[in-house]
Order: sequence, then C-alpha cells, then structure tokens
Amino acid sequence: MGLDRDQLVDVLGGFDPAEYEAEVAERWGQTDAYRESARRTGSYSRDDWERITAEVEAIEAGFAECLIAGESPDSAQVKDLAERHRLHIDSAYYPCSHDMQCMLADMYVADERFARHYDDRAPGLANYVREAILANAIDRA
Repeated sequence: MGLDRDQLVDVLGGFDPAEYEAEVAERWGQTDAYRESARRTGSYSRDDWERITAEVEAIEAGFAECLIAGESPDSAQVKDLAERHRLHIDSAYYPCSHDMQCMLADMYVADERFARHYDDRAPGLANYVREAILANAIDRA
C-alpha cells in the first residue's frame, strides 16, 4: 500500500511531487516510462521510499565529492556513479537506457529547477553529472 501525500512529503524531506504532477503528466503522461513509474511508485511503502531516497542521496553525494576533489567526469569512478544513477532509475522508476539517461542529463542542465538542485549541493554539479552520464553512455555503448 502506498503512502498518502503527507507521508510521502515527510519521507522526501519536504519535497512534494504533487506540486509538479500536472506538468509531469502533460509532458510525459503518454509515455511508457510515466505509466511504469506511476505503477511502481503507487505501491511503495515508507521503507521503500526511505531506501530509494538514501540511494539517490549516496549517488549525488558521491558526484559532489568527486567534483570537489577535482576528479574528471570521465574517470572510471565517476562513470561508475553515473551507471549507479542509471540503474537506480531503472530499478526504482522505469526502464532507463543509456539514451534515456542522456536525455535526463540534458534536462538536469537545461531546467533551472534541476540545475539548482544539483548546483546547491556543489557549484557546477549539474553540468558535471551531465558530463559523467554522457561519458558513461559512450563508454558502455
């Protein structure tokens, strides 16, 4: 059984996905990925959401640490983080090919809300994540 809105907002640290539902449905509502994500997430328990948020937190923290340490986005370590990112989406939300992940990476830079999410953690992180995802996709193609 899924969480109600207040429970979900609580486990997501105050983020309320319902605020963006109309935009998301308009942009992607007719896609298989949207339908699959809705199917999967509709039944997630609090434990599921806590595991999912911990996974993405660890991945994003890893990217930030590598950026701050001066690690190249095309290094093996950073590309491994990009692959973990892709597999996280694939297992939690919808099938995520490398091509799909590259489209997401472009959105992380182009959409100011995503860019701010990453860049608030570490300046330049949105572009760094994008570069790592693109390098990983080329490497694994």
